[in-house]
Amino acid sequence: MKVSGFGTLKKLRFFGSFDMMSTSANFGLKCFISQLKEMLFQVKGKCTTDHISAAGPWLKFRGHLDNISNNLFLTAVNAENDEMNKVIIVVEYWTLFIRLWERISNYKVRNHLTGKYDTASQTTRHYKSDGVAWIAVGDENYGEGSSREHAALEPRHFGGRAIIVKTFLGFTPDDKISIVGLNDFAPSKPLKCILKHVDGKKEEIWLSHSFNAAQIEWFKAGSALNHMKAMKKK
Repeated sequence: MKVSGFGTLKKLRFFGSFDMMSTSANFGLKCFISQLKEMLFQVKGKCTTDHISAAGPWLKFRGHLDNISNNLFLTAVNAENDEMNKVIIVVEYWTLFIRLWERISNYKVRNHLTGKYDTASQTTRHYKSDGVAWIAVGDENYGEGSSREHAALEPRHFGGRAIIVKTFLGFTPDDKISIVGLNDFAPSKPLKCILKHVDGKKEEIWLSHSFNAAQIEWFKAGSALNHMKAMKKK
């Protein structure tokens, strides 16, 4: 059965498949291993699901991943400038109901390709369109809060490759970051992270993860749905 007709809807859209983590993919395993990724920004303090994917009026777009992703990291504090994007809610009174228009201002995330500041969502859209993978660095309580699946989907939708949580001394906003050893990605085996600073110096840190064997297969396939689809074809 084929369902169609969602093309012009603002609140509903087909959920496309994520790219596979393979050596041939644009953002694939090769990119993870051999290429440096931009650091989107470092979150200061808590980064709960509400900081990652704000609720309120945004929830009307929960059936449209691309539109709701415009709230990505909207209320997270950027460690580079101790600021977050601010949302101005403009209320327009109509005869029978109130319609809320969201307008985003006071951009606080630096685009490393242009040097200009914008929202996290617009910055990551630019990175994705230019084929640039990125990583965000968190602090405390990353992902804590309500069970909002969009908080996990949105970074991935915009080409995010990893979220490294708990602040490590030595991260700076201009760092290029590589996570190596994913060919040997295994449960309980730490991954090496290499930071390349603007002065050319490099640092290595080891990252713990909680992936089990099944989840690693999902990771390599790009998502659990991709993996199940591939298994069905065999």
